[in-house]
Amino acid sequence: MLTIKVLKSKKILQVFQEQTLAFEFPIGIGKNEIGHKKTRSDLRTPEGEYKICVKNDQSKFHLSLGLNYPNLNDAKNGLIAGHITSEEFKSILEAQNTHGGSDWSTPLGGAIYIHGGLEDKNWSEGCVRMFNKDIETIYSLIEKETPVLIAP
Repeated sequence: MLTIKVLKSKKILQVFQEQTLAFEFPIGIGKNEIGHKKTRSDLRTPEGEYKICVKNDQSKFHLSLGLNYPNLNDAKNGLIAGHITSEEFKSILEAQNTHGGSDWSTPLGGAIYIHGGLEDKNWSEGCVRMFNKDIETIYSLIEKETPVLIAP
């Protein structure tokens, strides 16, 4: 099984086959590079353990792999911080449990993708941007449920 590791500080995305590094690519991340995503408009890329929940070959950013952000930890922290209501927390939890995705409509944001378009600009609003040729290299290899670790 493949796993993805994003190193925000180095602006590198790595793909591992078991424990062996198979690919390494340059990336762009959220315009506000430091810190974990907490709200929709903070321009940060989340940090933590996620998984691929959607594959989109019709993306406006060439190809895209959607992450299940916000995950349960994000929802718990958002609820404690007062960024979301208990109803929104339950909606995120239900989405995680029913289809492995998330509720992208809450104030925590969502629709966080690994996608193409690094040729156009070197930052995003919270996604991980790759060169189109690089996302093409891995898109067909990556399956739903692929683990993604995003490190500071």
